[in-house]
Amino acid sequence: MDIGINSAAGLPIAALSGAAIGMERQRSGHASGPAAHMGGLRTFALLGSVAGIAGLLWVNQLGMVAGLLLGSAAALVVISYAVASRRDIDATTEVAALIVIAAGFLAGLGGWMLASAIVAVTTLLLAEKSRLHQLVEDMPDPGVKAGFRFAVMALVVLPLLPKGPFGPLGGIRPRELWIVVLLLSGLSFAGYMARCLAGAGQGYLLTGILGGVVSSTNVTLTFARLSAVESGNGIALAVGVIAACMVMYVRVGVVTTLLSPALGVALLPYWTGPAICGALISVWGWRRQGVAEDSSPKPQNPLAVGAALQMAVLFQTVLFALTAVRDWFGNAGLLVSGAILGLTDVDALSISMSKEAGQSGQTETAALAVAIGCVANTVFKLAIALVVGKLQFRKSVGTGFAILLLASLASIGWIHFRS
Repeated sequence: MDIGINSAAGLPIAALSGAAIGMERQRSGHASGPAAHMGGLRTFALLGSVAGIAGLLWVNQLGMVAGLLLGSAAALVVISYAVASRRDIDATTEVAALIVIAAGFLAGLGGWMLASAIVAVTTLLLAEKSRLHQLVEDMPDPGVKAGFRFAVMALVVLPLLPKGPFGPLGGIRPRELWIVVLLLSGLSFAGYMARCLAGAGQGYLLTGILGGVVSSTNVTLTFARLSAVESGNGIALAVGVIAACMVMYVRVGVVTTLLSPALGVALLPYWTGPAICGALISVWGWRRQGVAEDSSPKPQNPLAVGAALQMAVLFQTVLFALTAVRDWFGNAGLLVSGAILGLTDVDALSISMSKEAGQSGQTETAALAVAIGCVANTVFKLAIALVVGKLQFRKSVGTGFAILLLASLASIGWIHFRS
């Protein structure tokens, strides 16, 4: 029988995976006592071993024997539940046993990395039972309904929309626009959930950091809207926006370095300063949030679909304008193109300038164009925050953006004065 390296490594992993879940079941008290279910550490480890052996047999064209082993293991789990259900209808232990069998079989086939990931997630879900139950109990009705609506928007509506483009000036791409709506609505929902989990004013910094990985502009619009109904969280919301902008600078640096290492090196002095300033503001905000209070009502529309649709329309309008400018002026200057692209999408800016630097060799000019685009994007977000935001948020975010802009302009000026 031929035993490959992956399959051989999968056998002990299958056994250890079963042991991990079995240990959790035993420590939680489900393997002993009057309401005991099928077993603990040893039983689950043996189940994993049987499944791993079945996977190894399957790889070696012994499918009938492998099927017999898997069927016997599954039958044992079913019989165990039939007996235990007379006292307790909870089937968590038996379902965990079936997962051990499936993961062990995957490990025996050679997919031990996937099997390990499945077991790790399963163990975490079992160990965090009380917290998960508490989360479901604490989640308000608007959050539950919003979660179902978002699922419909993402899993039903999105696949049905055509890709496009339709029409002149680059056309309208319905699917891409709906993705913008999903990003905005998802970010709003994430902020709502973060507030429910961490308490009022405590989840915005984390939401801003995570949202900045996707779109700092979306974070700015969403938090500016929230400032109108959450007046007590103006500073916390502003810090979340600055944190998202800090992540944007880091993201631009990473993207350009991956696409064009030379451009990444040239761009490093431009984004380091504002990123450090954003990080310092974020740390200050994180330390200050411990005393934040909020007496404003919770938002009743966690998804904010209406505002997301408005932003999508604005986004499409800016794209039309960008296409028209390109048609009129062509590629007359990288710096003008960088400023225009930066207003709408810094990722598009990073990708286009990375390609330009590689093709034309104008690395320094391309780096300056990216830096100018980031400044333009920051100014655009500042305008959104000041127009949409309210009260304390407007003052706080204006101060934060002013610091980021001064750091960016100082970096640009210092680099070109030195050269």
